[in-house]
Formats: sequence, structure tokens, C-alpha cells
Amino acid sequence: MMVATTETALDAERATLLRSLGEQRDFLRFTLRGLDDEQAARRTTVSELTLGGLVKHVTQTERNWVAFIREGAPSISSDYEDPSTWQEQADSFRLLDGETLAGALEDYARVAEETERLVAELPDLEVSHRLPPAPWFQEEASWSARDALLHIIRETAQHSGHADIIRECLDGQRTMG
Repeated sequence: MMVATTETALDAERATLLRSLGEQRDFLRFTLRGLDDEQAARRTTVSELTLGGLVKHVTQTERNWVAFIREGAPSISSDYEDPSTWQEQADSFRLLDGETLAGALEDYARVAEETERLVAELPDLEVSHRLPPAPWFQEEASWSARDALLHIIRETAQHSGHADIIRECLDGQRTMG
């Protein structure tokens, strides 16, 4: 079965993956409706997570995995003992000076378009690369494009849930229910 998009016809698996990812993106964006920059940057729990930071993080995560699908793991790996590595990770979860929720959402939309183009253009979802060295990956493991897309969906869904809790703590609004 083929599913038509505005630009190309996708097989059912690709269409399903993109639909699932799109649904999770929509939940996250819906959770952010009506917020200003101050609200998007406010912590509402003991966690460091903020609503704007979550959008920034899922954008960066999706961008990195799209690059992985295209090019494989970067040749330079992070030093997980270096505090600057962890500071960079922490900064990916918050809006920094000069960053806005609108800007983060625009960047997220651009990454979504890039992901959808890549999925449509891939010869198949079995394109595979070795994972970068990291404490949370099995040594010498590889992921296919399918694996990376499923990971993007999981990340987005997990952080959409975080956003729902943060928003409810902020002003009582909930994504669902």
C-alpha cells in the first residue's frame, strides 16, 4: 500500500512512522499553546526541565539523529567525564539568553520538514550506521534509519509527557483530559 503526501508517495511503513512522529510533535506543540517566553522558561517542578527547553531539546535530538541517518555517527565523540559535555547537555534543555519560544518552535518546524524529506528520499529504512561510543549504547552496535526514527518518536513522546506535567504545574492546563 502506498500513501500519498504533498510531494511524494510513501510506503505504509514510512507513512506510519511519520504520522506517529507528527502526532507526538502535535501533542508537544499543543501543550505550549498560549505561552509567553517567561512561562516557557519557567521551572515548575524540582526538575531543571522547562517547556521551551523541551522543545529546544527535542529539536536538537531530532536534528542529530537525522544527521546520523544521513552520515553516520560523528567522528569526534564526547568526553563524558568532561563537565563541559554535561553543561552542553543541560543547556539543550533550557532557553538561553536571546532564545525565544517562537524561535524554538520555528526551528522545530524546520527540523520536522528536514526529517520528512529525508524519510521520503531514503532508498530504504535499512540504511545503517554504527552508533557513536557512549555509555548508554552497546559497544559496536549499529542502528538502521528505522531504529533512529523509532528513537526520535520515543524521545518526542517521552518529552511530550514531561511537557504536559510541567504545563499543568504552571497553570493547570493539560494536553489531554
